[in-house]
Amino acid sequence: MPITKAVQKLEAYVPGEQPKIKGIVKLNTNENPYPPSPRCAKALAAFDLDRLRRYPDPVFAELRKALAVLNATGPENVFIGNGSDEVLAVAAKTFVEDGEKIGSLDPSYSLYKTLADIRGVPWKGFPLPEAKAAEKENVSLFLWTNPNAPTGEFVSKRKISAFAGKFRGVVIVDEAYADFAEENCMELAARRGNRNVIVMRTFSKSYSLAGLRVGYCVGPADLIGAMYKVKDSYNVDAVAQSVALAAVKDQRWMRRNAAKIVKTRTWFVSELESRGWDVLPSQANFVFARPPAGNAAEIFERLKKRRIFVRYFSGAKTAERLRITIGTDAEMKKLLKFI
Repeated sequence: MPITKAVQKLEAYVPGEQPKIKGIVKLNTNENPYPPSPRCAKALAAFDLDRLRRYPDPVFAELRKALAVLNATGPENVFIGNGSDEVLAVAAKTFVEDGEKIGSLDPSYSLYKTLADIRGVPWKGFPLPEAKAAEKENVSLFLWTNPNAPTGEFVSKRKISAFAGKFRGVVIVDEAYADFAEENCMELAARRGNRNVIVMRTFSKSYSLAGLRVGYCVGPADLIGAMYKVKDSYNVDAVAQSVALAAVKDQRWMRRNAAKIVKTRTWFVSELESRGWDVLPSQANFVFARPPAGNAAEIFERLKKRRIFVRYFSGAKTAERLRITIGTDAEMKKLLKFI
């Protein structure tokens, strides 16, 4: 059976390594080092197996309502997907015509280019200072990770609002790491005045639910409604909906864990800088840091031999740095022994 030319040429997205060995320090995929809310365990224990005979709620009534309340908006303004990656894939189908472009910062989340390739449209990357140039390009969907990945850099709500105000297409602010930052852009999507801003969140980072695969976005009702036309019929299963709802209802647990990570991040950055590392300002649950000799690849391999996993990107703009997820204090101290 033939494979399309587009797929033959496709450069697939490569997720972070998921080693199966025990006794490792895993700081390579920006997972949360702390467990999810105990309410999630209770939701799993109380889940009625008879519900598995039937299809899940295709419009997520309970979860949408809870997320709407959390974000001071209406259920009609909330879209839920099978992880943020599905939200992005649906957006690429919904807002991009053939021949138009998908834009993002460069460097940023490498999946964005893959999504454009799958959609069959060009991707255009913009260095952070030149992002406004997207206004003059044939870009209909701009994906702005904030705080950015892999750099951790943060752009103010004011600047993103100004960008969106001049941009002709849809701006999705990917806020996977927002709960570790000092500010976020949710207000831009939740209030009725912005016609083209969607803010996306995930349960994978601050909620410690990367294995659950639930993401969502908030935006104008017409844009959200269009995305519901495109999504798979039953895209988020009943168990995931139940556990995610439990997590949403325990904001205190999530906020406490996020605060611990921020505290560890501050201490760890200070430790790296005292050793001569150049660390980009981060408001995420990771840092993007250059060792004094720029030998990031060598240190990456050295740590791996010690069963300490961090992330290395070999591109021209990233090859001298390592992206290091913030783990527990004990994990970060172990890493510091071998750099």
